[in-house]
Amino acid sequence: MATALGPDILAASSALDGETIELRRSIHADPELGLQLPRTQQRILDSLTGLGLSITLGESTTSVVADLDTGKPGPTVLLRGDMDALPLQEDYESPFQSKIEGAMHACGHDSHVAMLASAARLLSENKSELTGKVRFMFQPGEEGFHGAKYMIEEGVLDGVDRAFAIHVFTNFADGVITTRGGSLMASADRFEITVHGEGGHASAPHHCVDPIPAAAATITGLHTMVSRSLDPALSGLVTVAHIEAGTTNNVIPPSAYMEGTIRALDEGTRATIHSDLVRVAEGTAAAHGCSCTSEIIPGYPVTINHQEQADLTLSVAEGVLGSQQVTEMPRPLLGAEDFSYVLQHVPGAMAFMGVCPEDLTPATAAPNHSNLMRISEKKLANGVALYAAMAMAAE
Repeated sequence: MATALGPDILAASSALDGETIELRRSIHADPELGLQLPRTQQRILDSLTGLGLSITLGESTTSVVADLDTGKPGPTVLLRGDMDALPLQEDYESPFQSKIEGAMHACGHDSHVAMLASAARLLSENKSELTGKVRFMFQPGEEGFHGAKYMIEEGVLDGVDRAFAIHVFTNFADGVITTRGGSLMASADRFEITVHGEGGHASAPHHCVDPIPAAAATITGLHTMVSRSLDPALSGLVTVAHIEAGTTNNVIPPSAYMEGTIRALDEGTRATIHSDLVRVAEGTAAAHGCSCTSEIIPGYPVTINHQEQADLTLSVAEGVLGSQQVTEMPRPLLGAEDFSYVLQHVPGAMAFMGVCPEDLTPATAAPNHSNLMRISEKKLANGVALYAAMAMAAE
């Protein structure tokens, strides 16, 4: 590997395809959920054996932090790969289909781990090309468990100068890298609303205070609220995804419950939706003679790429992969990511990499979080090369 950028690093990454794919498939077949992933942790440790890395295991989670110290002055660059799967039954049959009932790597985290482990091998074997330090962050609990926060509390960002992560998507062309400066992914908060009335016989609603019409009006009001209270140039979303009321056909229940998600692409919009949601819920309930209780459970903040780091990512990716494999992302996604916590503390960027299967198109591929989600392994070397090149890149 003669230079930090150029075809040599991609060729070196491709030479590790066997190890990358083997690790990815072994993790895919044995998925684990949440913050405690002991089998996945052990596979990571096995893949890093003999690389001369300084390894620290998490205390509150089964995280792995591995440092490559060149002994030469330079920045500390953090590269992150998340480890956890989703509570989902895999229905696509393959030799490495999930063997764990109700668990599946349906978001590509198995490939993130495998690409990052191969990048660790590539960089360790070419340590003389580097300066400073590279920190490999293998993180549990991205799927709603705030794993990055636990690792930050345990010091994973201490001394870090910049950070980088890759996330794969089946609905992008295979091997293509894309990112953008500014908002990349949305915040994700959960809300719960309970409308309180007075129950009784369904044949005598005049003796009751029926919470169901109030709940129905609340749902309509919440969905209308976004388009009426936000600047049309800004993006925000409220979805009521679960409603529950009553037990049988002839009883008006005393309460009705709903929950859903709030998404926003900037913190101002997020705060506006929070306050408006409570106002609409309480006002609508009162208009129907009911009362309500509402709670907003904060989730991940907006994922905001630092502009200079996003520009660096696109430049490095083009130098390694060629301009045909790189594109600037035109708009953010409304999915959420806990790499957002990392980007709140240090300059950095996340990039997306397409893994659309070659027998499908980005429009027809089963999306991330699908029970039929599958990826192309043909260009995982692109991710390995980009991880490594971002560690070596001069700003």
